[in-house]
Amino acid sequence: MFSVFHPFKRRLQDDLPDLDGQGTPLPEAPVRQRGGRWRWIKRGFLAGLLLFLLLVIYLTITAPLSKSLQPPAPPSITLLSEEGTPIARRGATIGDPVEVESLPPHVVDAFLAIEDRRFYSHWGVDPRGIARALWSNYSAGGVRQGGSTITQQLAKNAFLDSDRTMARKFREVLIAFWLEAWLTKDEILSRYLSNVYFGDNVYGLRAASEHYFGRQPGQLTVGQAAMLAGLVKAPSRLAPTRNLSGARERQRVVVGAMVDAGMLSEAEAARVRPASIIPQKADPLPNGTYFADWVLPQARDRAGEIGSEQTVRTTLEMRLQRIAERVARSSVGGPGMQKAQVAIVAMHPDGRVVAMVGGRNYKDSPFNRATQARRQAGSTFKLFVYLAAMRSGLTPDDMIEDSPVKVGDWEPKNNDGRYLGKITLRRAFQKSSNVAAVRLIHRVGPPAVIRAAHELGISGPIPEEASIALGTSTVSLLELTSAYAAMARGEAPVRPIGLAEPEQRGWFAALRREQHALGVRELADMRDLLQSAVRSGTGYEARLPIAAYGKTGTTQDSRDVWFVGYAKDLVVGVWVGNDDNTPNYGLTSHLPSRIWRDFMTEALGVALPEPAEEDGGNDLSNMMEQLSNGIQNLDVELSGDKGAELRGPNGTSLRIDRNGIELNGPNRGAPPPQRPDDRDRRRDTPPAEGGPE
Repeated sequence: MFSVFHPFKRRLQDDLPDLDGQGTPLPEAPVRQRGGRWRWIKRGFLAGLLLFLLLVIYLTITAPLSKSLQPPAPPSITLLSEEGTPIARRGATIGDPVEVESLPPHVVDAFLAIEDRRFYSHWGVDPRGIARALWSNYSAGGVRQGGSTITQQLAKNAFLDSDRTMARKFREVLIAFWLEAWLTKDEILSRYLSNVYFGDNVYGLRAASEHYFGRQPGQLTVGQAAMLAGLVKAPSRLAPTRNLSGARERQRVVVGAMVDAGMLSEAEAARVRPASIIPQKADPLPNGTYFADWVLPQARDRAGEIGSEQTVRTTLEMRLQRIAERVARSSVGGPGMQKAQVAIVAMHPDGRVVAMVGGRNYKDSPFNRATQARRQAGSTFKLFVYLAAMRSGLTPDDMIEDSPVKVGDWEPKNNDGRYLGKITLRRAFQKSSNVAAVRLIHRVGPPAVIRAAHELGISGPIPEEASIALGTSTVSLLELTSAYAAMARGEAPVRPIGLAEPEQRGWFAALRREQHALGVRELADMRDLLQSAVRSGTGYEARLPIAAYGKTGTTQDSRDVWFVGYAKDLVVGVWVGNDDNTPNYGLTSHLPSRIWRDFMTEALGVALPEPAEEDGGNDLSNMMEQLSNGIQNLDVELSGDKGAELRGPNGTSLRIDRNGIELNGPNRGAPPPQRPDDRDRRRDTPPAEGGPE
């Protein structure tokens, strides 16, 4: 019975108040809560552990494991020539991956001894290492050691930035656990050694071994391995090419750590000698060339975001580039070249740039005068004046006055002071007549000339005034060469191209045709003029045994001298001048013409005719000189075996050379003759408006 009613009795007693002897309720005994605080601690720990596991699972799903293979290097691009030969490199030097299994034990031990001795025993984070680092830093009163394991360093290098926040450290720990779960220890160590930074913009053990010691990782000595392991702490400061003593001191620290860890005996450590770096030979891939500087932004835009090393094929042809560099060097030391610079651009008619020289020496001055400098075009600008004239209906056989002209208060003059009266447009273009060009621009109007220039690719502003006929507007050599390429191609504009792969264009851009064909008649007429300027005009120094087309240009006081032209499938522009735009009276347009000729003869494989042998009194120049000595008031210009020219007091001139005889009639009051090789130089500053009188 008791057992049956006992629960009921207990409940009844629980419902009744406790009474003392006089019926007064007794005070309630305090309820004792056992384990309440520890229960919440355990719950918090379990929740944190669950959150940690969820984050690791999230990383497993979203983070690309392959990223741990990629070095944290800046974008690296190797530029290839058109033939596939490496020509330049930009960015870091990244070595091929290494495998721990293939490395000598002492190479691996050097990194483990100084970076993470318990690497093969921890799970990605080393509590003992962290505690040791905290105590060491506390004792030193500052940060002296880090507690990161090799796994954590791989996580930081491959996935995270370098900020020192607690949030970044927490993410680093998460990724370290994740890497340990998915990779073996040897795989983690291999990836770490393959992308760690060793200074001098070198990433990876293989690249560092070759860079500092000229050998593969498997051939490293104990001392060399210890030096490389020591660089990881502060690679930029300890790089032995800059701080050999610091690198050797760090090497001794690593060797001592290997002894402490039992990886080397005292006797073995005593035999380790300070490592010596091997002087590096000149990199066959220069880190700076004019063409590479010009094409690199295009390569990066084309490649987009780059996370590893890429190779990009360019249009540069090494044979032609070497020729351009050689003829540019050969021009140094001539008259007027004491401080003058030279620039050359060579391209195919479709715009593919095959050679580029931006100055005499890249190391002395990386400024690219072929693409960055904008200088007055001089008489090379007459290409656009005459193109506008041909479009207006004129032909090379039409006549024009080569006589003094006045535009407002401005009186432009032919540089040689000679005026031939009524001559053909062909002859005016040949002798680069300034007054004829001014008359033409007055006839067709500056807007027509500006339109022609822009159509052929001149990008800069061109003032709407008569002075542009003499090339007062500024251009770059690259765009001027591209404009002349339009004459060779028969289409305009020709855009300079530096990359071999064609740019991927959208369907809308493909429908919008940018180029258009030049008119058949105007193209034939312009080629007639360009050929005549080389054959028997101011560009005669550029003559070749094949058809050649081009135009000289000289600006005021020989500040700039030009020759731009083409033959066969090459269009080449040459500029010479001083960087500070100061006058250089030693320069004439003959110099760029000869540079152009020398480049073309070698590039196209054509041979110039052998100069005529001197034969005493039968030499052409001697005969002309004897003739001039017998006639009063007769001026003679001798050019050796090139020919000679006689000028009479009334402006009559007789020129004899291998192309034949040319006789010009008297002009109207010719002034004293000037230097004939500077005929296309502008001498007077023109006003902005006015018309010829």
